[in-house]
Amino acid sequence: MRIEALKLKNTKNMRDMGGIPAADGRKIKSGKLIRSGRICRLPESAKTALENMRIDTVIDMRTPKEIEEHPPTLLDGAVYHYFPLTTTATSEILTGKSMAKIQFAQSKRIKNEFGTAENYMNEMYKIIVFDPASQEKLKKIFRLFIEEENCILFHCNSGTDRTGIVSMLLESALGVDKETIVEDYMASRRIQLRRRTLQRIFLVPAPVRLCFKKLLFAMMLPRPQYIIRLMEEIERRYGSVAGYVETVLEVTAEEMEILKNKYLE
Repeated sequence: MRIEALKLKNTKNMRDMGGIPAADGRKIKSGKLIRSGRICRLPESAKTALENMRIDTVIDMRTPKEIEEHPPTLLDGAVYHYFPLTTTATSEILTGKSMAKIQFAQSKRIKNEFGTAENYMNEMYKIIVFDPASQEKLKKIFRLFIEEENCILFHCNSGTDRTGIVSMLLESALGVDKETIVEDYMASRRIQLRRRTLQRIFLVPAPVRLCFKKLLFAMMLPRPQYIIRLMEEIERRYGSVAGYVETVLEVTAEEMEILKNKYLE
């Protein structure tokens, strides 16, 4: 299947997960799960369209600094939940008071601690699923998936990394196969390619250290190995991603069935 973004003005990488094939020949229902980048400065037409989808739960996984810079557009009838997850140093890099110092510090850290920007991204992805503080937030997010009845919209800043990881965990719980999970994850690259390419063009001549540019390039667009290696590490530790959801996020077998009955058709 070809995964497409919703055509709503000023939205970033927003898409209905409906139609994704899952367990037992079923597929995810349309109008139940919306994944997205930040929801801010929406025109009335886009706001009304989302409200008409009966979104009653919004999960914002951005940091306080990201929310301060881009306050959310509030949807009538929706309850907002804030669970800040940090996978990279993006918010510090882009919003720090001393850009020169932060650029130097981050590029030096990558070289000394990780060797390459790709290694850095792989390690930051692991933080989301293996850091105890992050796991507590993921537990609360999954409680909402289990307990809420109408449409849930969950998002981070670009809808790629944090949203991609949560989507991977949820899709695994719903029985989506690994190939399809990677396809959904990589749809963020295709959907955002034009905008990210322009950003890279403007960044090339910038007076910034080369290793720092490589970090930004690595963060701009997803690469399949980021999510594949994360799933492989989860499988190595817990047998399967679904096993991680059951063991670490404390989702019982009965609740796994609730998720499937609620979100699959």
